[in-house]
Amino acid sequence: MKISKIYSHMNGEEFLKVHHADLYQDIINVIKNVDAAKCKTKISKEKTMSGKLLYSPKELNASFKKQFEALGWTEKRYSYYITLDRELMQLSLEKDAAEQKEFLESRGEINPINSYKQTDFVKDKVAVEVQFGKYAFVAFDLFVKHMLFYSGGIINLGIEILPMKSMQAMMSSGVPYFEGEVYNVMRHGRNNPPIPLMIIGIVP
Repeated sequence: MKISKIYSHMNGEEFLKVHHADLYQDIINVIKNVDAAKCKTKISKEKTMSGKLLYSPKELNASFKKQFEALGWTEKRYSYYITLDRELMQLSLEKDAAEQKEFLESRGEINPINSYKQTDFVKDKVAVEVQFGKYAFVAFDLFVKHMLFYSGGIINLGIEILPMKSMQAMMSSGVPYFEGEVYNVMRHGRNNPPIPLMIIGIVP
């Protein structure tokens, strides 16, 4: 596969080039080494594409996972405790889960709720999500997951890898695509979400 377009939000790509050129090369190599042709295995059952051979999200994800893990990128889980007190939330963000619980209880929170978020590939505080699922998952990645990891001091940059529209047209309906998701981010303004992001559009 290859990179078709890149959208840099709050200097995300510039940050990667300057501070983690090696990781940028990792990502380029991973995309290059994914053989999309081998992932075109799904026979559509949708009325508008019945019998058509499509790219399989499952096969694509498995291939990306294999490539990233071979280069030392690993899954990362961030555990935290929920509070609806904004001040306490801000004060607890960069503490680990055990410290958060102790801190919140000491401030009067009774039985604070434990939760967590998980991201697929993290290395040297750079997170990558490869998204071939439903389009709603991208907004969750960009505006919730990457934000949470960033505010918790787990990452400094979030990266989303998406198919271009031309590739998405050869997949099941509902899969997100680069142009649409970049448009959504741009509509929120230059500083929202308030985290460096890089969105990569790929083609076979």
